[in-house]
Amino acid sequence: MTSSSYLRNFIFGVEDSLVSTVGLVSGVAVAGVPKDTIILTGVILVFVEAFSMAVGSILSDNSVREFKTNHEVPLDKSYAGGLVMFVSYFITGFIPLAPYLLADREHALGYSIGASLLALFVLGATAARLSRINMLRNGFEMLFIGGLAIAIGVIVGSVVGV
Repeated sequence: MTSSSYLRNFIFGVEDSLVSTVGLVSGVAVAGVPKDTIILTGVILVFVEAFSMAVGSILSDNSVREFKTNHEVPLDKSYAGGLVMFVSYFITGFIPLAPYLLADREHALGYSIGASLLALFVLGATAARLSRINMLRNGFEMLFIGGLAIAIGVIVGSVVGV
């Protein structure tokens, strides 16, 4: 794998983890469930999705290499990218969850959304810096995408409720 493949897996893992986790826990939180249920739901999501994203990275990378070479190739060369995806998703998934572990339920939703949006902005700006493109534009782009996911989660949680 190339450095750009590792960077892609890292950014994809962090972005997807933040967006998915904050979207889910925000929706679950506004649905009015107990704090323990929010935490349990988020932790399950982080574990399952980190594994799923890692496996998806391994299998898709391997499929691309097989397509390019027109023959089967061993999976072992794809494991490193899968590991990057797993670790980046897993660790970052706890950014939106941490407020529910550390703060009271009343404030956790706002802290979770704020921390996640800040992390998305930093990720976008950092990725832009590495690519030598506009950091502010890229940071706000990631923040906006994350904001949409939060809005979707909140709307669904409010409408469906419990």
